[in-house]
Amino acid sequence: MNKKLNTILFILGATVFNVIIAIISFILLALIYARFILPIIPPSGQSWGITLILIASIAVSIFVYRFVIKALIAKFDIEKYFDPLFGKQFKK
Repeated sequence: MNKKLNTILFILGATVFNVIIAIISFILLALIYARFILPIIPPSGQSWGITLILIASIAVSIFVYRFVIKALIAKFDIEKYFDPLFGKQFKK
């Protein structure tokens, strides 16, 4: 495989990973909300829960994605396996 194909496959895999993490975190947060928080709050405030869960699941997926990407960057030499997306990087 060449660098361009590696880059495309990495971007597709990272996108799928990010979406899966968002779905898993949404389900977990919704279960926690339904089990522990929903019985406590009054009915007039219950509708805001799903909106907050959606925003929190997106935030969790971004943080997990960034952590995993930073770990992969530290472990592998990116320039060896991947083609630059926006041209060559300038080195001083």
